[in-house]
Amino acid sequence: MRNSSLSARSPQNLSETLSQKTMEGEIPNFVMVWTLVVASLTYCHTIGNLTSPGTTRLLFVLPVFFFFFYLPLHLTTIFLGGPSSFFLCWLANFKLLLFAFGKGPLSSDPPLVHFIPLACLPIKFRTDSEKAQNQKKGQKSTLNYATKALIFATSVQVFHNKESIHPKILMFLYAIYMYTGLELVLAFVAAGARVFLGVDFEPQFDEPYLATSLQDFWGRRWNIMVNRILHPTVYEPVRNIFSRWIGKEWAALPAVLATFLVSAVMHEFVFYYIGRTKPTWDLTCFFLLHGVCLSIEIILKKAFRGSKWRLPAAVSGPLAMTFVVVTGLWLFLPALMGRCQADVMAYREYISFIEFMKHVCDFLNVKSLLSIVS
Repeated sequence: MRNSSLSARSPQNLSETLSQKTMEGEIPNFVMVWTLVVASLTYCHTIGNLTSPGTTRLLFVLPVFFFFFYLPLHLTTIFLGGPSSFFLCWLANFKLLLFAFGKGPLSSDPPLVHFIPLACLPIKFRTDSEKAQNQKKGQKSTLNYATKALIFATSVQVFHNKESIHPKILMFLYAIYMYTGLELVLAFVAAGARVFLGVDFEPQFDEPYLATSLQDFWGRRWNIMVNRILHPTVYEPVRNIFSRWIGKEWAALPAVLATFLVSAVMHEFVFYYIGRTKPTWDLTCFFLLHGVCLSIEIILKKAFRGSKWRLPAAVSGPLAMTFVVVTGLWLFLPALMGRCQADVMAYREYISFIEFMKHVCDFLNVKSLLSIVS
């Protein structure tokens, strides 16, 4: 009887049931993973107090480095597994590598209560001068985030009607949802750290659609924390090595290419954790293409420095953003939506979350509140 009732369900209901069971199993795994993360980072903090920066500390930290690549394999959802893989195998591991050599944000000997979130979350404890500079520049308003939340909220309706939307338009809309979703998630994490730790946080995006060039987009506006982690771990070492051979002025070019190559590899890891499918290397092509084009942009800027032929920001900005959007729709988004089926995963998990909240509301006898959402 149980099998027959299960087979009688519609494919959509069956999919939602399986997704709900996946979410139910995901929460204990999520708690387990982050409990192990806290324990591992506590170990690293202790090692930092017992060893000096250098090879010895690196040898003690390396087991945690490889362990953080393993932990995301226990998470299968996009909302919990996706951010966790990014926080652990990218942010935490790169910060720990810097920590092993006495560099980066963890080298300032923060207390354990600050060391753990600083190691694995996209936050940065700002100095008084940085706070003053940010006040002059202006914090992002609540209206800014509310507008992006409303934009992201339309993704459900777009998913429901995606069969009637042109594929290119659909991918463009997904690109907008990816940006707004990322900014909201990272801002939420940083805001949580601000509330519970009493520290100021730094925005992770600076309106990237206002970029005036590729250099401005990647260096100052898009995922700022990643840029500041890749700079000391990849860019600076490669530039220092090549400056001995080709001089400091041109050493930036191989350093840029190496940085984009590492970024490509880390994106391939994160996308594998999300979709558990073999890489097609579209992501790698996307980042290498941008690395090459950014290198060309740097060469042209050097050649036309101070020249009247240099493009004004009103022209270079739209050109740069057009290039980002076109190459993103060509190489980046298909890897996320096609290979990983991120939109399908996100919708299923959204439905599972709504069902979970319905059960909670039923338990608390507040069905009337949920009827508004339904």
